[in-house]
Order: sequence, then C-alpha cells, then structure tokens
Amino acid sequence: MLLPVRESAVPQSLLRNHVLQALSPEDFALLQPSMHHVELGIKDRLEVPYQLIEHVYFPEAGIASVVAAMTGGRQSEVGIIGHDGMTGVAVVLGRDSSPNETYIQVAGKGWLLPVESLRDAIEESQSLRGSLLRYAHAFLVQLSRTALVNGHSKIEERLARWLLMVDDRMEGNRIYLTHEFLATMLGARRPGVTIALQMLEYRGLIHAKRGEITIVDRPGMIKLTHGAYGDEEQRHFGSDSS
Repeated sequence: MLLPVRESAVPQSLLRNHVLQALSPEDFALLQPSMHHVELGIKDRLEVPYQLIEHVYFPEAGIASVVAAMTGGRQSEVGIIGHDGMTGVAVVLGRDSSPNETYIQVAGKGWLLPVESLRDAIEESQSLRGSLLRYAHAFLVQLSRTALVNGHSKIEERLARWLLMVDDRMEGNRIYLTHEFLATMLGARRPGVTIALQMLEYRGLIHAKRGEITIVDRPGMIKLTHGAYGDEEQRHFGSDSS
C-alpha cells in the first residue's frame, strides 16, 4: 500500500518530473495543494486492470511498467513511465479505468494526486487539459513504437532498446532487474532473454551479474537496435514533445 509522506510545498522549479515541470505556474498551482510525496517500492501496483483509478502518479525517480495480459496469463510490457511522465493516461482521456496493469519495476519516489482533484483542475483550465493531452499523445506514440518493435525486431534488439529507455529514466547506469522480470517485460521466454543478455555482454555493450545490469557502451547499444531506438524513444516530454 502506498502511503503519502507529509511535506511542505515544493517549488515547481525544484521538481524532477517532466510533466509537472512543463506546466504553467498557474496550472501547477491548481494541482499542488492536493499533491503528496510518496515512496514507490518494487511491485507497488499503481493501476489494476479494469478497476477504478483513484490516484495518478508523477514519478521523480524509479520506473513504472504498463503491462498488458492475455487469457492464460501471458504478459508483456507495452510502456514504461519514469520522471518523463505520469500514470493515469486513461483518466486524462476521460476514462475511469484501464485494461492494463501498472506497477513499479524499479523503486523510486514521486507525487500522488487524487483523480478527483485532477479532474477538477482540468475542468477549470483548458491549458492544463491541453498539456496533459500532449503527454497522453507522446505516451501513445511510445506504445505504438513498442508494438512495431515487438513485431519486427530480434530479441537482442528489443532488449537493447528497452535497456536504453530505462537508462534514460534513471540516475546512473546500473539497472537492477532479474532475468525473469526482463522476460515479462519483453514478452519472451526466460532462456531467450538470458541468451540475449549474454550476447550483449559478449559484444562488450553491457556487464551483467545476478540482478544487475550495467550499460558499458551506450553508442554501441543504440547501433545494435538497428533503428528500434529512435527519436520517439529518446524524446522526453516537456523538453521536445510538440
């Protein structure tokens, strides 16, 4: 269970979340009174499939995965959210729930906002609505790119793309994940992920040990993706999202 942490108001200029940074001071002022700082632990569930979304989250550190599931239990990650984004895209688009699950895969921290407070602010400000819709569009572009890559790229290219995207949204170059978790993220079998990791390490692109991956050669990783990691993956909302 995620519990808000009491804190004094933080100036917008000191926030690390790109969506909050990109808001006008007036729009941020509409949200700030209802925002609470939260610690985001591994596997904390931020959205449950087909259940009412009660809060949206603006991460400042850590990574959240948006995961789709099929009958029979097969799962695959369709999107990731770090300090570049927010959860609750379904809410921004006027819905109460999502068919996907969203949970924390890399622990961090961020800001919690009740959905009702967000809706009230959107009703009051057209510019806030427009800003959040621009983020929703950027996130949907990420989802469509992931579908394209999953359908046409080799597993090592998909793995390299995914690691680069996580690296973009984290401090440092170490990523703490198990092979089993990576398999879920890529919608692949665990042995295939293990072989792909070994191939990246053999080429000198990463260093992998139990539960930890370090990116050694980022330019080489980008080259390996053969275009699967492009402008859409590199772009951060708020810096170049138009």
